Amino acid sequence: MTIEITNESGIDVDETVLLRLTENNLAELFVSPDADLAILLVDEGAMESLHVQWMDEPGPTDVLSFPMDELRPGTEDAPTPEGLLGDIVLCPQVAESQAQAAGHSTMDELILLTTHGLLHLLGFDHAEPAEEREMFALQRDLIARFHAAERRRLRP
Repeated sequence: MTIEITNESGIDVDETVLLRLTENNLAELFVSPDADLAILLVDEGAMESLHVQWMDEPGPTDVLSFPMDELRPGTEDAPTPEGLLGDIVLCPQVAESQAQAAGHSTMDELILLTTHGLLHLLGFDHAEPAEEREMFALQRDLIARFHAAERRRLRP
């Protein structure tokens, strides 16, 4: 699996946490180890340009997802085939504002947004209430499993 993380945002972000998060989430969702994914962190100006270009909405947003091969989660017996998952674009400046409003760290917000973006790459959506319940429940579960894995990793 190739996970490429590029930070063009000008904000210091612990990319190793995002890498471990993404590896954990992909394993939990039984995505092929031969799938490829790119995560790009950009500043507000770049995010606003992408938001206008692709969503026809003004202003910067927190996360955008650009799926490529329309891969879906697999199962233990039938993992997702290899392919190109796509790109997740994050804006740490927007994440920082949202984190302050929510009362948690910017890294916690980036963990949430990265997981959210990955689920979009795998075909999840939240346009309808039932879809939103399913996606957000899975998002919470994946983040909880990641935090549990991180606690185990840090134990002596």
